[in-house]
Amino acid sequence: MNIDAYKEQFNKTIDHLKQEISALRTGRATPALVEDVMVEAYGTKQGLKAVASISVADAKTLTVEPWDKTLMQVIELAIRNSDVGINPVNDGKLIRLPLPELTAERRADLIKVLHKKLEDARIAVRKIREEVRNDIDKAEKEKVISEDEKFASQDELEELVKEYNELVKKVGQDKEKEITTI
Repeated sequence: MNIDAYKEQFNKTIDHLKQEISALRTGRATPALVEDVMVEAYGTKQGLKAVASISVADAKTLTVEPWDKTLMQVIELAIRNSDVGINPVNDGKLIRLPLPELTAERRADLIKVLHKKLEDARIAVRKIREEVRNDIDKAEKEKVISEDEKFASQDELEELVKEYNELVKKVGQDKEKEITTI
């Protein structure tokens, strides 16, 4: 049985984890911090990135430029009411988002959130492993593979799971280092 066919599922889990933790605020400004803030525009809720361009002015400041200037107040309010902890400054043309310094308490909170997201990723990897194990067992019962092939496939699967768990751990360590670096 070809275990490599399941790598895409594992890769999607890692990609999802990276996207999830990119929104965790570190000391640097990054558009990922606010791009998913939901804005009420044109009668529907949309991500900020759908109604404005978001750019990095400097290491501690983001700028948001709405494509439709009538949305300035709505965008400002959405950012203010979101949980990103940034106080927007509206100058009429742009909305500036100066990032406050991270306190030790806020860093600790971010690390807790990070650990939860890492655990979610490990759980997703385990679910995929269970799914693949069931497919291997089913293939053996249907006589598609032999018992020896079943055990070889399970060993290959365990190696793959170990590899992806290490990747989750490394991604987490890198992000934790980024959060704790002042």
